[in-house]
Amino acid sequence: MARGFEDHCWQDVVDDEIMEIYKSYEREIFVGEKPAVLAIDLYKSAYRGGDKPVAEANREHPGSCGENAWAAVEPTQRILEAARAAGVPVIYTTRRVHTGPVRSTNRDTTGIPEDSYDIIDELAPADGELVIYKERASAFYGTPLVAHLNKLGVRSLIALGESTSGCVRASVVDGYSNGYHTTVVEECTFDRSDLSHKVNLFDLHHKYADVMHVEEVLDHLDAMRKNTAAE
Repeated sequence: MARGFEDHCWQDVVDDEIMEIYKSYEREIFVGEKPAVLAIDLYKSAYRGGDKPVAEANREHPGSCGENAWAAVEPTQRILEAARAAGVPVIYTTRRVHTGPVRSTNRDTTGIPEDSYDIIDELAPADGELVIYKERASAFYGTPLVAHLNKLGVRSLIALGESTSGCVRASVVDGYSNGYHTTVVEECTFDRSDLSHKVNLFDLHHKYADVMHVEEVLDHLDAMRKNTAAE
């Protein structure tokens, strides 16, 4: 069952006055037609240090999202499994360790392990799934992503991954700018800062995307699977 437009994680940081200001953005939310899953930066660097408070994980592994990253693993696995079962393309993004002076953010990455930008085993691409290597925050900037989406006949996106305030936000805004209806799965996105996560989901939801809960997206993907099987 669909929830209310504002029934999301930001309710404890967005006050009634701000809600009133953004009232005009209320609308019906949905997963768009002919979607692809855009799995943004599910790489090892974000999970280093294990399922610990972010501050603790960061002391040994700068850039880790700690427990926030690990909390998103199981719901992300469910989305990936449901998408594959429904025949929905899954496209991953990551970056390379050595890209000279070009970086997706201004965080210092000196001396990080060579495998830092490998996708974690728990969420690894299936055989034949596309991995886009990017050098900036957005999955679209300077990459062939649009060409691949066009070839696949994709008309909309289901976005998940990290960080909500960084590469997810940049990719979603560029997706909107390129004409793709984008759904962001709340439980499958994460950030180092809970405040940044919540505020950016709020802003994306009202301007550029439909933030939906994992169960809502799973219901849509399951309906797609059943419709395909019935054809």
